[in-house]
Parts: sequence; C-alpha cells; structure tokens
Amino acid sequence: MAVSACPVPAGNANCQELLYAKASSDVWSFIFSIPLDKKAYAAIGFSKDGNMVGSSAIVGWMPSAGAGGMKLYYLGGKSQDEVVHDKGDLYIMNASFVPASAKLGYFIFQLKTTQPSSNLIFAIGPNGQFPDYPNYALPQHIDQTSITIDYSKGSTSGNSNLNLLRSHGVLNIMGWSILMIIGSIIARYFKQWDPTWFYFHASIQAFSFVAGVIGIICGLVLSKKLNTKVTHHKNIGIVIIILGFLQVLAVVFRPGKESKIRKYWNWYHHNVGRILIIFAVLNTFYGLHLGGEGSKWFLAYGVIIAVLVIIVVILEIRMRIIARRETPSKDNSSYPQAVELPY
Repeated sequence: MAVSACPVPAGNANCQELLYAKASSDVWSFIFSIPLDKKAYAAIGFSKDGNMVGSSAIVGWMPSAGAGGMKLYYLGGKSQDEVVHDKGDLYIMNASFVPASAKLGYFIFQLKTTQPSSNLIFAIGPNGQFPDYPNYALPQHIDQTSITIDYSKGSTSGNSNLNLLRSHGVLNIMGWSILMIIGSIIARYFKQWDPTWFYFHASIQAFSFVAGVIGIICGLVLSKKLNTKVTHHKNIGIVIIILGFLQVLAVVFRPGKESKIRKYWNWYHHNVGRILIIFAVLNTFYGLHLGGEGSKWFLAYGVIIAVLVIIVVILEIRMRIIARRETPSKDNSSYPQAVELPY
C-alpha cells in the first residue's frame, strides 16, 4: 500500500510517498521517496504520541550524484544537541538508498516490529544543508507534516494532536496577543469618536476573550493527552485567563461616569488589561519556543508586535501634543484681568 504527505507550507513540490507491506508476522517493509532536486535531506519519523520529541526518525540525503547517506536519529529534544544519530527505538534491517533519477530517490528499509507506530512525521531539511561527518548534526527542518495512518486500510488522516496544537497557537496569538492589543489602542486613543470607539473596543475585546479561552482550553486538552511538562507556559496561561475573567467582571460592574468610584474603576480596568497583554505577549514567544517553531514564526510575530508598538508610540505622542495645546496656560495673562469699574 502507499500513502503520501506534503509538508506545509511547501505544498505539492515537497510531497513524499511512502509504500509499505507486511513481510512477515514481525517484519514490515518500507520504500520512502525523497525529492533530490530540493538538495535537502528528507526524514520520516515514527512517533508514539504524534510529537516530534521522543520519536525515532530515518533520515536520507544525497548532496551529489553517487554521494548520499541514511541514518537513524533519536529526537530527544528540540535543540540540535538532543538529536542523536545512530540511536532510536527502531530496529532497522536491510536499509539502502536508491537514486532513481536526478529529481527522485528512494530509501528502502525494513522494521522488525509486529506493528509500526501509526503516528508518522515527514520533514524536509533546509536547502544545501546535510548531516556531515563526524557529528552528523541534523539541521532544523524547514517543512514538516504529521499524519495518522491505518496500515490495514492504507488510509491516512491529519494528526489530531497537531490540529489541537495549531488551534491552541493560532487562537491564543490572535486572541490574547494581537486583537486584545488593538482593542486597547482603540480605547485609549480614539475616545473622541464617542460612542463608536466603545462599541469597537467592546466587540474586539469580547471576540479576543472568547478566542483566547478556546485556545487555552485546546492547550490544556493537548497537555493532558500528551502528558507534557510545560508547567510555566500552562501556569502563565492560567494567570492570563484569570485576568481576562477579572476584566469581564469589571465590565459587568462598571460604575456610571458620575460615580465617585469611577476613577478607581478606571485605574483597575486599565492596569489589569496592561498586565494581561504583557503576560500574553511573553507567553506567546515562550509558547513558540516550546512548540519548536522556526525563526519564521518568531520573526512574523515579532514584526507584528513591533508595528503595534510603533503605532502606540505615535498615537501617544499625538495625544500628549493635543492635550498640551488644549490645556489653559498658567500665565496670568491668559485669564481675565480685574478692572476698576466706574461708580
């Protein structure tokens, strides 16, 4: 039987095909294709839980015609030092590399097991970077995808853990870490458009809160399913959701504009919101690190935050200039002078 996988976001150009058959009661045969024209290594990982960490991967590469390699790696962590060659949980037999053309190659191997893992991870390495003697250090992949395979039917499906992970990341980034900031900017710098600013602010923050809560729930479910130890990331997430609920309560019990305690409510509402945003941004960067996301994700999110910071600085300067112009001068010449009236 055969299955294929296309690492995201490379698309069909990096599609890999895996053919397999049960050779005996405890031996499985595999043929794995790799795109040689990409000048990069290709890897197939067998995972117990759908995660990269803790899995064993078979990696093949051919930098030039007639010169190639194929090794087993144990992915003990996300740093290069924790990816160890010639180790892993797979018992590989009869492994060989066969270049079929200038654009396509196959590595063929057998696994001694009664049932291979159904969680498979496919990856493509960076262009022109290969494991090399003597350390055979494996460069970080640029594209990867994860599937769950039913060996009896030859059918595949997206890995549910991967879908949960992506939902957790996207919802939290968009909710707590981007839209929440935009909603706060509207509240601080656009109050001259009353009451339009309030409706925009309330709508954006409500949507951000709902998206963020769903994102955190996805994270908690994922952590329980995988039994992962991300204590600090999870604890910060719990603090964020508590601060979010405190903001909801603040809106419910908001005093009127003429109330004597309104200024204290404003102080509470504004500062809890600022603390929430700071924790959210820090936890987003930390979460990207824990998720093993590449520099592209860090760069993209960093650019978004930098743009928002620049906007805030510009609007803050503008607001202070306008406030200074509208503040009456303390010079006595700006006030009506006393005159002596005739009797």
